[in-house]
Amino acid sequence: MADSKAQAAGSPPSSGTLIPESFLDVPSQRLYVFSLWALCQAIKIFDWFQYLVLPSDSRGSYGRKWFIFDFLFCTCLAKLHIPRLRYTKSVVVLQILSLWLLDGFMFGVVTVNVGGEHSWLPSLGFSSMSLHWLTSTPQTSTFWDLVPRLGLGSLVGTPDGGKDAHLLGQHTVRMSPIGTAQLNPYGHTFCLAAPGQSVLVPILLNNTSPVTIRYALTPLGYGEENKEQRQALGKIEHIDLSLKELRAIENSRLEGLQVARTSASRRDGDEYDEYDDDDEDDAHSRDSPSLQKTQDLVHLRVTKPGTIRLEYVRDQHNVDARIVYPGEVTVVPCPSVHFTTEAGHEEDVRCAVPGLSSGAGEELQFDIDIYGVPPLSLRWHREIDGKREAFMVEGIESSEHIHHHHRSMDDSNAGARGHRAPVELKVPLTATLDTLGKHSYILESVTDALGNVVPAGKGPAAHTHGTEGQTHRSVTVLKRPAVAFKNCGPGSPAPLLIGSQASLKISAHDADALDAPWDITLKYQPPAAEESGKSKRRKPWLKEYKTEKAMKDLVVQADAPGEYVIAGVKGKYCEGDVLSPETCKVVERPLPSAEIEWKKIHECSGDIGVSASLVLHGTPPFTVYYRMQRDKAPAKDLFKTFGGSRGEITIQPDHSGHYRFEFTHLSDVNYKRVELKGPSIDQIVHPPASADFVHNLRGTTGKKRINTCSGSLVDVDVELKGTGPWNLELQAVGPKKADTIKVTGITTDKKTVHVPIPKDVDVEGGTFEIDLVSVEDAYGCKRGLSVPGVSVNVRRVQPTARFYGATEKRNVTILDYEQASLPLRLTGDGPWRLKYRRVEVPERVHSATLQSPNAELRVTDQGLYEIIEVSDSQCPGTVVKEDATYRVNHVLRPSAKLSSEVQFTYEPYNGSHILPPICEGLHDHVDLDLKGRAPFQIMYNVARDAENGGTKILDQPVFNSIQPRTRFQLHTSEAARIYYEVKQIGDAAYPLAKNKHAVIPRSERLLFEQQVLMRPSARFRNHNRLSYCLNDVLTPHDFSSPDGVIVLEGTPPFQLQLSIRNLAASEVHTETIQLQDNVWKLDLPSYTFRSIGPHLVTIDSVQDASHCEQAVPDPLHRSIWLDVAETAAIVPFDRRQDYCVGDVTQFQLEGTPPWTIGYRINGKSYTQEAKKSPFSILQQQPGEFTVTSIAHQQKMCKTAVTDLRYNVHPLPAARVGHGQRIVQDIHEGDQAEIVFTLIGEPPFTFTYQRTELTTKKGAQGKVLETHTVSGVTTNEYSIFSALEGTWTITFIADRYCRYPPAPPDGLAEKSRR
Repeated sequence: MADSKAQAAGSPPSSGTLIPESFLDVPSQRLYVFSLWALCQAIKIFDWFQYLVLPSDSRGSYGRKWFIFDFLFCTCLAKLHIPRLRYTKSVVVLQILSLWLLDGFMFGVVTVNVGGEHSWLPSLGFSSMSLHWLTSTPQTSTFWDLVPRLGLGSLVGTPDGGKDAHLLGQHTVRMSPIGTAQLNPYGHTFCLAAPGQSVLVPILLNNTSPVTIRYALTPLGYGEENKEQRQALGKIEHIDLSLKELRAIENSRLEGLQVARTSASRRDGDEYDEYDDDDEDDAHSRDSPSLQKTQDLVHLRVTKPGTIRLEYVRDQHNVDARIVYPGEVTVVPCPSVHFTTEAGHEEDVRCAVPGLSSGAGEELQFDIDIYGVPPLSLRWHREIDGKREAFMVEGIESSEHIHHHHRSMDDSNAGARGHRAPVELKVPLTATLDTLGKHSYILESVTDALGNVVPAGKGPAAHTHGTEGQTHRSVTVLKRPAVAFKNCGPGSPAPLLIGSQASLKISAHDADALDAPWDITLKYQPPAAEESGKSKRRKPWLKEYKTEKAMKDLVVQADAPGEYVIAGVKGKYCEGDVLSPETCKVVERPLPSAEIEWKKIHECSGDIGVSASLVLHGTPPFTVYYRMQRDKAPAKDLFKTFGGSRGEITIQPDHSGHYRFEFTHLSDVNYKRVELKGPSIDQIVHPPASADFVHNLRGTTGKKRINTCSGSLVDVDVELKGTGPWNLELQAVGPKKADTIKVTGITTDKKTVHVPIPKDVDVEGGTFEIDLVSVEDAYGCKRGLSVPGVSVNVRRVQPTARFYGATEKRNVTILDYEQASLPLRLTGDGPWRLKYRRVEVPERVHSATLQSPNAELRVTDQGLYEIIEVSDSQCPGTVVKEDATYRVNHVLRPSAKLSSEVQFTYEPYNGSHILPPICEGLHDHVDLDLKGRAPFQIMYNVARDAENGGTKILDQPVFNSIQPRTRFQLHTSEAARIYYEVKQIGDAAYPLAKNKHAVIPRSERLLFEQQVLMRPSARFRNHNRLSYCLNDVLTPHDFSSPDGVIVLEGTPPFQLQLSIRNLAASEVHTETIQLQDNVWKLDLPSYTFRSIGPHLVTIDSVQDASHCEQAVPDPLHRSIWLDVAETAAIVPFDRRQDYCVGDVTQFQLEGTPPWTIGYRINGKSYTQEAKKSPFSILQQQPGEFTVTSIAHQQKMCKTAVTDLRYNVHPLPAARVGHGQRIVQDIHEGDQAEIVFTLIGEPPFTFTYQRTELTTKKGAQGKVLETHTVSGVTTNEYSIFSALEGTWTITFIADRYCRYPPAPPDGLAEKSRR
């Protein structure tokens, strides 16, 4: 490839290729070559499929054809010198051989033990599979034999057509049946939808193939007695159709069917019509009838109405088919029906009469136009609010025909049913509107006198007016609307607030949505003058309102009091009625007001608040809004709600000062926050004195608990209210007595009081209570207090914490993943909060909350733990220093290392211990020292060096030991570098089953390795026998053959010792050879074969550079046999001189297989190899067959043969009808001549048979008769027969040979094997 690129770079682009690039560029050349190769490979695959299914006598040509093509393709490709497709001669030869080998396997040229007989075997009358063990001579090869094998058989033709070449042709005699023709076999009716359109009338043909059809077309209404009418209608037409016209009609019909199916598949989104399904079903039944094999269907295209009568149907032999009765059919214009076109017919709306609820009760009349051949039938239906009612009218006739029918009952020509001319009629349809709702009248279909059914609206009028307008008429009957006020009427007037509007709702009852919107007339009458004298005067009015579309309610906004009356209502179509209540009175609501009276509240300290009495006017409930302001502080807005018309408000501020109280607004149900201009009051308020503990919540009676651990005083916080300064009196109640404490001159609202602890409680500890007794303000007003007190708990003993146990016992040993429980002893009231640390990490302090005085501290890390601080729920405590520490130890994990007695070399690069090398298969071990708690489990990886430079894991076993020193067995079963890595170690404390994830870090693992040396070995590559002749030297005959090759394994150089045993002479010869390579072919020029018979060559021993002991040799590959033979001989089984093509000639072979036999056919020499005796050869060429030589021992020991000569005669052949397939039709009483042609040397004997005709393709009919004729001395023989059947020849024999030949002796038995 590099050379080709260099040449392309150094020379013009077109100089390297045979075809100039100016004519065809290089990429195109490659494309054409590849396309040609792909095409030929596709043809080859097609030939291979043919080879698999064709008879055996037609298979031999494929192999030779593709041998020649592949050779020519590869050589021509090499001559073209196309870049990227240039190959050396050796590559071209390799390509040819590879393709030939592929062709041989595909087409049976290359098979096992047979030299290509499967592909070259001729037709012998018995299966080639039964002769797979036979050897055959080559077939004759001429130019005309080679032409079809090159794929040109279709150009020159072959007489046998791929069948048996010896028995060709057949003569079939058929009896011709009577042909019939039936017009309109399925009894369909036909009509023409519009002028210019056509219909197809079928003709069913049976046992005939017409070339001419004649039919007559008679106009509708044609009568002989009325000559003037006949002249107006026209004359009878006679129409001839040729075969070409019939085919054109059929092609057009098929194209129309295809277009119809395509349009039907795309009609999914169109409007569905149930009549379309009927049309499609009819078309399917007409166009796709079920026909027998002798039947055919043709059609007549008719474009004019009239009666069609079939006159004759004539085939190519000018024979008329019998016309089946009836032989005529009538084609008429399609009937049609539609409503008469009128202006404004789309939709009619009628209103119900007042007082009637069922409907209008009136009648309507529609006109219908009908066209067709009378008498006609009409189907229509009526739908009223979804309820459907069907109707049918029959016998629709014109009045002239009815009058004429009564005058002339015997008229059978012009008035015959189906032969009358079409007429146009107008039919009235009366509709009664007796129900409310939508009345729809729909025309369905019309039927004429012949039974043609056409959906309504189909026809020329459908394109002008539309199908919907032609077939539908609708009338809607609406109910009269009725309206009334809603939520307003006599006794329930509508309220009207001052400055706003009142919403008056008018609702429509029983109104039809189709009648919307509605116009409602409303009249207003103001209230009487005495009631509205104080207001401005209002005038009455009359207004018209329109409802929103599809809304039945109308809302009118009234802004003035008075009376509103509905005067009338009218819809889009109908006048309406006014229902009760039709009057709504609107009343104006007054604003709310209040009468207020203030009162002051006075005690010893002065005014402490105010109270107000209120009388409220309006609609309850009321909400009163008032404002309170102290001194110059921002005013506060407050409110209170009252359910009745009277109420009272009491206001007592908590702080003294100058207050102002006033009412601001008033709300009732109708009005919100109406401003009040009522009286206000100013007052200086002095609230009464009071006191309480700060912690007490409003409205609670619980006591606060205080804990004290040191000191003789307790601090409590008191909050005071009123006018200061205050004097406060407290009481400390102990177990035995109560002490009173007085605090005077308190000037602040909050005061911290120091209460002394009673002496009996202060010494021993205990509980006492503090209560507030009274408080006195600046005015001297003293008030007693009854508020919850404070409970004080006095503690004189501090909590303590320590570890439990003696000093020497305060330690514990655990596994490194377990948790240790350190026992504690705590005093005081729980819960306790403990702080501790590990001495090894003093800066890291831990805390724990404990609930029990005998709790346990849970830790995991090893080290010395120390308690730092403790506190209980009330007081901080102390730590007992003597018992403040506890030690936690871990059980060490097991470990392993190599024993000191093990010899190794340490490699610091990877931490590996390198052991001394050892020979393959020898036992070796290392000792390991283990630390831990026995028993031990050791999981380790065993690996070897891989071919890609890495390592490959061989196993991951687990090794168990109960001793601290254990012996570790090494792997020496295969030659490689073996690596050992200890991955996990388990013992009694850390078993592997519970520590699967505890893997030793890779840097800490024990790693050692050892080189296992391969043992030398020697063996023969195969045990094929070698053949030599007498006095030959023991040297190779073929250096490329693998026979006699010794393969050595190990480290070179090798020392090989061989022995050669001559079994005939009982001699043993020994040789020692020094070898540098791993492969050596048996070559001992110093040894010569002195006697015939088998010789045994045996490998005695082998040594290599490793000095390891030899591996155990394989007995099957340790020795081979040498066969030393004399000259070969061939002896025939039969002494006859004449044979036939296909006969088998057998010979006895003497010598040592395989043999090579030389023979000559008609002067051309061939060779054949035989691997066993006797040797059989199949004769395939006529002429002289001579055996010339025989050799054995791979063609080395060759002997000439001079006395084996034979004559091979060709097989006879027979032809029926000169080898053609003849089909002859005869009629009853005629005879057919069957001619047999005989090829060979007379006299002849042949067998022929007659079989019945069959309709199955490729199937043979039943044999009706068989005859054998002997002693025929001419080459042609004929018979005459009037019987129906197929004549063929099954057997032929001439003077020397027969066909099919009889199997050779023992052939059937061997084929069964």
